[in-house]
Amino acid sequence: MTLGAMMALLDSVSPFELQEAWDNSGLLVGSLEESFDEVFIALDMDETMLDELPENALIITHHPLIFGKLSRLDFSTYPAKYLRTMMRKNISHIALHTNFDKSHLNRYVATEVLKLEKIEERDFVCYGEIPEQSVETYAVQLKEIFGLEGVRYTKAHERPIKRVALTTGAGASLTAKIKADCFLTGDIKYHDAMEALALGVDVIDITHYASERFFSPILCEILNHNGIKAIIKNSKDPFTIMQETK
Repeated sequence: MTLGAMMALLDSVSPFELQEAWDNSGLLVGSLEESFDEVFIALDMDETMLDELPENALIITHHPLIFGKLSRLDFSTYPAKYLRTMMRKNISHIALHTNFDKSHLNRYVATEVLKLEKIEERDFVCYGEIPEQSVETYAVQLKEIFGLEGVRYTKAHERPIKRVALTTGAGASLTAKIKADCFLTGDIKYHDAMEALALGVDVIDITHYASERFFSPILCEILNHNGIKAIIKNSKDPFTIMQETK
């Protein structure tokens, strides 16, 4: 199969035109005329993963390896260090980022993971409802659902929460647009939390990794359904939580 054929399939599943203007989804390493032998899927790639991949493989990730301006290839830096390995092994790379968030990932997490009811989507946000409860109670539930070591949240009001907004990954920049009792996203910064408090919206940090780790199984099922065998390479959360010691 050529990369051009794979790009056409992926575009039919999750149109690349849906990606945000600042994004860099699409074919990032390789050419449309080239063929590949095997397909691998991961949330992100790392050095160990690339070392394990066979030559002439295609790796599809959620996050683009090349994101910002790439003005030089210093092989001691990121991402040039990874690109050098990929070129040596003829490994191609396609990214499905914000287009896949909009077409699949947000809705999947909202319906299949969180079991929200009365789902509606607006731009980059999924809205839904939960049984009325306190933000503290819901934060505990989310800790278990996503397998988090701990969970950060703000309490902007005393009323119970019912209407919930979700953006997987890092969506805190959308806080001012949220029309819900509680906003779930990852990578919430101090000033994001202060803004949420001022606007009267509770926020719960479900972390970037935990909210997006469903990318690989979703895409793998889609490719398998289209007769393409894909192998999931498990990405790891780059953060380690220090456990309490006595």
